[in-house]
Amino acid sequence: MSEHKRLTAPIAPGGTIGILGGGQLGRMLALAAARLGLKTHIYSDEENAPAFQVAALRTHARYDDEAVLAAFAGACDAVTFEFENVPSATAEFLADHVPVNPNPRALAICQDRLAEKNFIASLGLKTPLFASIASADDARDGIAKIGAPAVLKTCRMGYDGKGQAKIADAGDIVQALGSFKGAPAILEAFVDFSFEASIVAARGADGAFAAYDPPENAHENHILKRSTVPSRLSAAQADEAKAMAWKIAEAFGYVGVFAVELFVGRDGALLVNEIAPRVHNSGHWTIEACVVSQFEQHIRAVAGWPLGDGSRHSDAVMENLIGEEANDWRALSARGGALHLYGKSEARAGRKMGHITWLTKKDGG
Repeated sequence: MSEHKRLTAPIAPGGTIGILGGGQLGRMLALAAARLGLKTHIYSDEENAPAFQVAALRTHARYDDEAVLAAFAGACDAVTFEFENVPSATAEFLADHVPVNPNPRALAICQDRLAEKNFIASLGLKTPLFASIASADDARDGIAKIGAPAVLKTCRMGYDGKGQAKIADAGDIVQALGSFKGAPAILEAFVDFSFEASIVAARGADGAFAAYDPPENAHENHILKRSTVPSRLSAAQADEAKAMAWKIAEAFGYVGVFAVELFVGRDGALLVNEIAPRVHNSGHWTIEACVVSQFEQHIRAVAGWPLGDGSRHSDAVMENLIGEEANDWRALSARGGALHLYGKSEARAGRKMGHITWLTKKDGG
């Protein structure tokens, strides 16, 4: 395999950023790029991808079509992705033709929960106890190591609660493995946490690092419902979270925005749940509450621009609009918040259709 392409100079306004994936994150990346005078080219295997509506260029094709991918690479100055289930082979192929960031190694590790947990542990960062599960023997050994209750997750794919099962004993693991159709899995201990938080951060092509204030996150039915800044994290905990993100970014040689999802233990300890190698739902509040949003920050990083000012000028609460909640857009638009609707054609249960953000003066001032 040839050496991956690298940016040799910042991409000037008028240049084109390719984005793999056409969901709401790609849509908001495209809008941020447009503010900077950069064009976007969305590549998606969905015929009616929401990001197509706001992009200068659009390609609808499979992620393994190398002829189409090569043409896509030739039409872009750099490529990024908006979700981590893009095949890592796609990123590797493109990286031989055009600069791709975040790098394919970061994508590949974050696509596999076991590889990700081992990577996090290798950096000396805390995670919930975990064990690899692929057989009935592993089930018995895993329960002995982890205890119950626990949660079994497929190593690959799955988000918003998909590919997960609550475990009370080894028999539950065997049954869940059957429902996973034999896919490799990871058993994780339940964490008695006080609340959940995340750190959204960026590393530039020049190695510069910037992190946003960590939000506190509330989930409903395994889906993020609300992010609030400031969180209940102390200043020392916030600094620790930022240091954890920096360590991860350096170890990956990362370029772009990413998020680290955290459990905050009742003893104050910060445990890494998972890494998202992309812009993140818990960072949507940055669009209104910061000078430079997570979306602009990501575009800046992958285009080789200097990172922007991500400091927070307002307190914020971001709430996801899930399923039919977005159908009440008339009332939502009158509530005084900043309303974002993603242009999705059908409201389905559990589907993120938009979000709304409310601002107040920072720290009540």
